[in-house]
Amino acid sequence: MRKTGKVVGFELNSQEPEKAAAFYANVFGWEVGAPRWDYWEVSTGNGGIDGGIAKGPNDYPHGVRVQIEVDSIDDAIASAQENGAQVVREKMEFDTFYLAYLVDPTGIGFGMVEQK
Repeated sequence: MRKTGKVVGFELNSQEPEKAAAFYANVFGWEVGAPRWDYWEVSTGNGGIDGGIAKGPNDYPHGVRVQIEVDSIDDAIASAQENGAQVVREKMEFDTFYLAYLVDPTGIGFGMVEQK
């Protein structure tokens, strides 16, 4: 089954992630988990897409990035680069997935996720 291209999450980047987490929890009722790696997991509820709030890194201090699931992160990165994207964070390994951040040819940032 092909899963490439499915939006599976989001990341809100802020220089004040604790304040952002409190805001979204209070305004929208999102459940925000405890911080891990300067990242707070978020459950939006009601069948919505879940994601997280992060301490914005130097390459993306503020903004929103969607996370797109791919079958092979290495192949997807190569294809994105062939089509004009730039890699801003090389493939990183986490417990259950790989993650990389790119910028498309128009300047829009996004993440790619491959489940292990």
